Amino acid sequence: MAAKDGTDHALERLVFFSDAVFAIAITLLIIEIHVPDLPRGSSDAAYLQALANLTPSIMGYAVSFAVIGLFWAGHHRYFALAVRQGPGIVAWNLMLLGSIAFMPFSTAFASAHYWERVPTIFYCAMMLATGLLNMKVGRIATSPPMVDRSLPAEQIAYVRRRGVSVALGATTALAVSFVAPSFGQGALITIPLWRLALSKYAARRQMAAAA
Repeated sequence: MAAKDGTDHALERLVFFSDAVFAIAITLLIIEIHVPDLPRGSSDAAYLQALANLTPSIMGYAVSFAVIGLFWAGHHRYFALAVRQGPGIVAWNLMLLGSIAFMPFSTAFASAHYWERVPTIFYCAMMLATGLLNMKVGRIATSPPMVDRSLPAEQIAYVRRRGVSVALGATTALAVSFVAPSFGQGALITIPLWRLALSKYAARRQMAAAA
């Protein structure tokens, strides 16, 4: 990411630091899955049962790994459109990274009390907070003076829609958690559905405007 007058080192440092936080957070998820402590000579059935008992933690790990991966990919797309650092981006980006770094705890809490209402609501609420912060960072990174002004408006709108779909998916998951906690985290699968719906809505608006 280079401006016409050369590389923006402040922007590069911000992106490198952000990538490091994402990498650490996604790695810490596995630390919350503890190796079963069984006495030597335990039966095969005991080992299998111990692994089965880890199912909630493994599922939580898989969901959060995918979600953090989505946030990282979105962050990458936002800053790929930027050519310089702008005002306010450092503070908002730090808040986003703080939320990402907190995710291993919320994942462990929800996994330790799988299908319980409060832990699931807490997890999905943190996911929504992260999604909203992600939208704010994306909005700043894809607006003047940061964004590359030569980019087409539709490309910027597409990247922003992806961020909105994550927040809507997290909102759906949070709403489901109040009614059916066992399906709360699973409702995050609606993120690609929201993305598709937003893309179709944008396409219809473009067609209407052209007509």
